[in-house]
Amino acid sequence: MPVIPTDALKPRKSPRQARSTATVTAIHEATIQVLLSDGIARLTTTRVAQRAGVSVGTMYQYFPHKQALLYAVLDQYLDEVVVAIEEACARYQGARLCDMSDGLVGAYLDAKLRYLPGSLALYTVAADLDTASLISDVLDRTDRAIARLLASAPDAGFDDIATVTFAVRTLLVGTVRAGLENDASPAALTMLRTQVPLMCRAYLVAASRGGVA
Repeated sequence: MPVIPTDALKPRKSPRQARSTATVTAIHEATIQVLLSDGIARLTTTRVAQRAGVSVGTMYQYFPHKQALLYAVLDQYLDEVVVAIEEACARYQGARLCDMSDGLVGAYLDAKLRYLPGSLALYTVAADLDTASLISDVLDRTDRAIARLLASAPDAGFDDIATVTFAVRTLLVGTVRAGLENDASPAALTMLRTQVPLMCRAYLVAASRGGVA
């Protein structure tokens, strides 16, 4: 399947009133439902419109085709995850290193697991779209928030905070994704909740200049 350029994935318009916002929200939710029930290959704008309870004409007011719809749903999902990270980083500014690490991991896991199993379906969606600019923005926002957080730790210091930020983000995102794609059972989710905080905390303590008292 050829990759569609990002410009072609943009919605035709954005909702400006409460009613149109509710319509777009219903369309997004219906998209996830159809993805889960029928898979990406069988997802069509007609099926999504039927599930959302709107006309195909209303659908096309916002999304010119299936790929634009999927891109919008992915964009919203990723933004909500990043906002959760940004809010956690602001909330734990100036906390002890171990507390800020646990707070960051907890917020990320909460955001990812809140949308299961829809978030798993979106991994497949991302592979079929041109998401380079979207992912770049997500990574930039995430790294800025984590770097500010780490720089505020009163009990730790880092010689190369950019490298530590990259490592923390990669550890967190990669481990959680690998875990979810492998096994999203309740036992596996409990394992992520207990083990990922330990991994992140241990790395940050080890990477801190002189360790953490």
